[in-house]
Amino acid sequence: MKAILIDDEPLALDFLERQIKKISNIMVAGKFTTFNSSKESILIKEVDIVFLDIEMPESNGLELAEQLLEINPNLFIIFVTAFKDYAVNAFELCALDYILKPVQLERLQLTVDKIKRSSNNQMNTILPVSLTLQINVCRELTFQFTKDKIQIVHWRTTKAQELFLYLLHNSGKTIHNSTLIEILWHDIDHDKALSKLYNAIYHVRKTLSKYSNHFSIKNVPEGYILLTKNAFIDIVEWETRIVAAPPLSMETVDDYEAIMDLYTGPLLQQYDYWWVENERHRLELLWTSVAYQLGNFYFEHGELKKSRMWFIKICTARPEEENAHFSLMKLFAILGDVKLVEHQYTQLKNALKELDIQVSSNIKEWYDHWIQNQPGN
Repeated sequence: MKAILIDDEPLALDFLERQIKKISNIMVAGKFTTFNSSKESILIKEVDIVFLDIEMPESNGLELAEQLLEINPNLFIIFVTAFKDYAVNAFELCALDYILKPVQLERLQLTVDKIKRSSNNQMNTILPVSLTLQINVCRELTFQFTKDKIQIVHWRTTKAQELFLYLLHNSGKTIHNSTLIEILWHDIDHDKALSKLYNAIYHVRKTLSKYSNHFSIKNVPEGYILLTKNAFIDIVEWETRIVAAPPLSMETVDDYEAIMDLYTGPLLQQYDYWWVENERHRLELLWTSVAYQLGNFYFEHGELKKSRMWFIKICTARPEEENAHFSLMKLFAILGDVKLVEHQYTQLKNALKELDIQVSSNIKEWYDHWIQNQPGN
């Protein structure tokens, strides 16, 4: 394995190199008192490890670390510091490991062992780009490869998860640091928030390292942009296809059914993110509109079982949808099922009661008229 060492103190660089050579066969490919990631991008891609002094006069170690990871997401970052409390409180979560100056052999050996274990795991888990990744955001976030089992992604922190989802929600767009801080850390000091952002970006990159052939997070001036490759988002694919679908007919109804199968629930329903609410509502309305089309289409063509299925789906997803309840009531009336008509009307009343809303007068009048004309009334 190859490593580079970055520290503003030349003596510290030489000492660390000697310690590394005593206990491992890691090759030191370069030592730097200052470092420009743009100019050294080729070297960064060639090495496996960076030992990085966190406190240098003209460099922010956190910011430099995430710049390095943008160029080579599989890098192992080891922070080196003279300040124990500083490292533990601020940076322990932002690297594979950290070691204190002066670097002791026993402690360095633990770090080298950790690097070896992580390297073996990394080599066994990176997935080839030829696999198409389905990113599921209906209900909750999961990953899935074609005809494969669903994979739950485990995040180090809830903020890292939300950061990824916000970048994914805006994939292909530049998102400024100030926007991310306002969304995720608006209630803390700006400098602390910026450090937390660097930490979270680091963890997002590490969590996605298994999928490095499908995701990349790029640094742009004062922000980030998330890009995907050979991947699609279920709800985006659903909307794209449903909007482009030809008019509903006997020839296209099966295609509509297949497309609607992609929508398995509201956008990120399991997460209480305020920034997703408007988009979730917009997509729910689109799904409801198409579901009504299918329910009414089947009703008009006498396929009452399929019509019933779609109106029940609407009532389940959006219990306040009066027209769906009303359609089911009329359908059950055609079938002569008095109990189901009464049950559906009761369900509608209860759903609207929770919202402090009365049943619409036209539905109530229809129901009252219908019930009066039943045998025995």
